[in-house]
Amino acid sequence: MARTHREKAKVAPDDRGVRAAELRELIDYHNERYHALDAPEIPDADYDALVGELKQIEAEHPELVTADSPTQRVGAAPLGLFDEVRHRVPMMSLDNAVTEAELGAWADRLRRQLPDLDVDTLDFSCEPKVDGVAMSLTYVDGRFTQAATRGDGVSGEDVTANVATVGDVPHRLHQAAGPYPRHLEVRGEVYMPTVAFDAMNERQRAAGEREFVNPRNSAAGSLRQKDPTITATRPLAFWAYQIGEIDDVRPEDATGTGSANAWPPVRQSQALELLRAAGLPVSPDARRVTGIPAVFARCAQLAEHRHDFAYEIDGVVVKVDNLTLHDRLGSTSRAPRWAIAFKFPPEERTTRLQRIEVSIGRTGRATPFAVLDPVFVGGSTVALATLHNEDQVALKDVRPGDLVIVRKAGDVIPEVVGPAKNEPGAPKRRKPRWKFPTTCPSCGSPLVRLDGESDTYCTNIDCPAQRVQRIVHFASRSAMDIEGLGDQRVVQLVDAGRITDPADLYDLSADRLAGLEGYAEISVNNLLAAIEGSKTRPLSRLLVALGIRHVGPAVARATARAFGSLEALGNAPLEVLAAVDGVGPVIAGAVAEFLDNPANKVVLVRLGRAGVNTTEQSASPGADAGAGAPDGTLAGKSVVVTGTLEGYTREEAEEAILARGGSSPASVSKKTFAVVVGENPGAAKLTKAEALGVALVDGARFDELLASGSLPS
Repeated sequence: MARTHREKAKVAPDDRGVRAAELRELIDYHNERYHALDAPEIPDADYDALVGELKQIEAEHPELVTADSPTQRVGAAPLGLFDEVRHRVPMMSLDNAVTEAELGAWADRLRRQLPDLDVDTLDFSCEPKVDGVAMSLTYVDGRFTQAATRGDGVSGEDVTANVATVGDVPHRLHQAAGPYPRHLEVRGEVYMPTVAFDAMNERQRAAGEREFVNPRNSAAGSLRQKDPTITATRPLAFWAYQIGEIDDVRPEDATGTGSANAWPPVRQSQALELLRAAGLPVSPDARRVTGIPAVFARCAQLAEHRHDFAYEIDGVVVKVDNLTLHDRLGSTSRAPRWAIAFKFPPEERTTRLQRIEVSIGRTGRATPFAVLDPVFVGGSTVALATLHNEDQVALKDVRPGDLVIVRKAGDVIPEVVGPAKNEPGAPKRRKPRWKFPTTCPSCGSPLVRLDGESDTYCTNIDCPAQRVQRIVHFASRSAMDIEGLGDQRVVQLVDAGRITDPADLYDLSADRLAGLEGYAEISVNNLLAAIEGSKTRPLSRLLVALGIRHVGPAVARATARAFGSLEALGNAPLEVLAAVDGVGPVIAGAVAEFLDNPANKVVLVRLGRAGVNTTEQSASPGADAGAGAPDGTLAGKSVVVTGTLEGYTREEAEEAILARGGSSPASVSKKTFAVVVGENPGAAKLTKAEALGVALVDGARFDELLASGSLPS
């Protein structure tokens, strides 16, 4: 029976032996679910918490350590679905660090083990920790002969026929980079690129079939197919990250010099170059750095850009680059001492769902959300998570009192994935299914679900909740950017009767704010200054701020550029508005309907009288070098920007493209004319651009592209 670490509350705190035995049972169960069955029931972070608790008990009470403890071994034994393969050299696991302090503690251990060396001047290989399936490939005389899973680290399963269908795995190593050792074992990770995974799920949806859960499980399940032709239909890929074993090195190759073609390699970074030269795919994001501070910096950089890669990563593997030191450092029973996995904050955790409530947005849309026991996930503590809409609540079948899985990836709004499986001690009868309310929780008006839509709306345009959210959106960073005017302050001002719509913000004064809690002289002056500064925002930002349905930043910029002023936009015939690139009849209709609404007209007139700018500049403020370029140099061309460009913010770069008649979408497609590559670009965009044959333009030559509209030579 599956159980979670939350059961530890059932064990007396002083009975560590009982708890250790229980943890061993739990970890063994989840090891089998993850490594052998490819069907994990708890997030990685919860599994790590189990292992961490057992390690702590064993460290405090060494007498409780057993030979079969999961802290002393790797993975899970093969299930016998495939022939067994015994690894000549064990495929070990890695110890984890989840904080900079723990990474520093690993460095301190290296200092103690290498007293004759300055660890702060050592080279380290920092490699993205791909969330895939560990794999051992064997090449004999340069020919692919076998593939085996890690299994329990000692024995794995023979999946040669399946891995042979993976296009990234060469059946013969490049002869120009040889000669090779007679027996060469390559270790790496079979994974599923995120773009390919998304496309696969789109096909599943179109066919009315079940979607796959995540790329890692999809890759694992694909490799466990008894029929290799099924594996061949799955978009699998491979990264090589290590040389496992070398036999029969030819004397002329065993130079030990560390040169490009020297076998065996003497550095991990050299090993990666040898593998790349042999035709094996090696992550372009692996870096050799010098010193522990540089290791910290590289881990932080990869954590910041973890969602920019074309594949899922959950951390960074840090290895001592000098392979001759690996023997000196040795290993424990399950992990090498010369390497560690720095794990990023978990993006999935389990927690208790207290209740389900509904929030009302600025358009009246009613969105169900989960109130949770607070849990640390995705780098922050989460207590609320979206449930999207009525259909999603029903599909996920989550109910108050359930233990649920919560996901938060980067800046994405936290969401409830679904109930945790096989929760221990759960009542046999769950609470009744949650039902969507029929009236607005803010104003009591009916909630209506429109035909053909999944969303439900409050029908009262004067609903207090809608009023608050419209003003919050108006002041948000992507709109009028009024610093210090968040949800709580807007609610306070609305409840106090100081504001009822966005135009009221510009009537605020020190006298009108006097007496409100939290409004001392400094905070009043700061807020009024921020409101005054917002008057200079361009028309495109105002169009976003107004909350017109379907109008986001890209449409707002294109529309503002096309008409130049709010007055011209209001007078434009519907067909002329619809003809603007990226607008079309649906968006044009929404804009026209908004501008023709009498109540909205009153607000717009008041905004104009208050001095709010209603025009758009004809050129980008960041495009000084290209300001003299003729309009239309990029007419009809789609230019994607990735990374940081010197002299431009992201918005300024997009504005510069739009000013010359081009478009600047967020993703790469077959229609993309060029991808401008700045510092720290997104790997996913680069990979897709290369796959589609889209031209890459160095960020330093962006101004040339703007000026000529042609690809720099």
